[in-house]
Amino acid sequence: MHEAGVVGLLADLLAILLSAKIFGEMAERWGQPVVLGELLGGIFLGFGLIGFFRPEDPVLAILAEIGVILLLFETGINSDLSQLLKAGPVSLAVACVGVAVPFLLGYGLMAFLGYGRMQAVFIGAALTATSVGITARVLSDMGKLGSPEAQIVLGAAVIDDILGIIILSAVQGVASSGSLSWVSVMRTTLMAVIFLAAALWIGPRISSYLVKIVHRMRVRGILIVTAVCFAFAMALLAQALGTAMIVGAFTAGIILARTDKREDIDTTLKPISDIFVPIFFVMVGTKVQLGAYNPIIPANRAMLGLAAALILLAILGKVVSGWAVRGRGLNRLAIGVGMIPRGEVGLIFAQIGLAAGAITAPLYTAVVGMVAATTFISPPLLKKAFVRLERQGR
Repeated sequence: MHEAGVVGLLADLLAILLSAKIFGEMAERWGQPVVLGELLGGIFLGFGLIGFFRPEDPVLAILAEIGVILLLFETGINSDLSQLLKAGPVSLAVACVGVAVPFLLGYGLMAFLGYGRMQAVFIGAALTATSVGITARVLSDMGKLGSPEAQIVLGAAVIDDILGIIILSAVQGVASSGSLSWVSVMRTTLMAVIFLAAALWIGPRISSYLVKIVHRMRVRGILIVTAVCFAFAMALLAQALGTAMIVGAFTAGIILARTDKREDIDTTLKPISDIFVPIFFVMVGTKVQLGAYNPIIPANRAMLGLAAALILLAILGKVVSGWAVRGRGLNRLAIGVGMIPRGEVGLIFAQIGLAAGAITAPLYTAVVGMVAATTFISPPLLKKAFVRLERQGR
């Protein structure tokens, strides 16, 4: 890369990282997830007020993809399979209902409106996500992580993440092929399941061997470099076997989460994620045309109507999952509301669809609006649901 290219890239990264942190700080102070601030930072840069910023630079797209891989790797590191198993069939039922119902509602709406099958699949898939990070943060801030409802929600959210990764892998396969084939979807899904199962079976042996190597080496940074290399290797292996790289990264995180180096890896990974992950969300924000949300312009009203319908279905599709719980004395509304926020996973679905040309810019804008709305409304709704629980005497 020539010196001018390096200067341009450094200037772009300066704009991205500063906007991510400034708007992220604003979101924190407003009591909202940082991801929304990063998204707003991207929207701000998308206005073109920063003259030197070049969102079309392909290097930024590559860095954003690395950010997604690190994000899914970190999600896997923070996913505890033992807790997942303890949650049992209750969390599994909530997760399955919370994935199936939103997908069917989204697919049905798009089919009813006359959109193609591929667009219907992408929109339905985008509605299936649940952001376990956002839900956990809200419950932690409320001091409710120890409640039975919170345990069910978090267990279901982790299962939802795994199901979401499998669905995302299938959807990414559809995007790559350029056509919707249910045989292709089933094949991609099956490959993702087989890869995940095989990796979790063989993974502990590999991870224990890697930990032994790390213990013997003295060079600085060997632990985090080994962990990230393992994530990249698993991502490449997943890609070679016909599934998505993010499945490999997520699986690598789950495998390493079962070692005694989990906390050390998580701690050393955070600074790297703090650099790369915001690049992805800011770049997502730059693609949002804020003018499309202006209801005064007649051409925008159809998209706004679609966005409103998606928000309604996104809320309804997750709230009903609370009624999959059969236990007595549990607040089903709190469980369902805890599954509402879509967060970063919904944005990844939308980004893949837009990049592949499977969904149009107005559909992308509607999905981003849905993600932002569900993330904004979840904290106050969850708080009200738990206040109701306390009034019931618990």
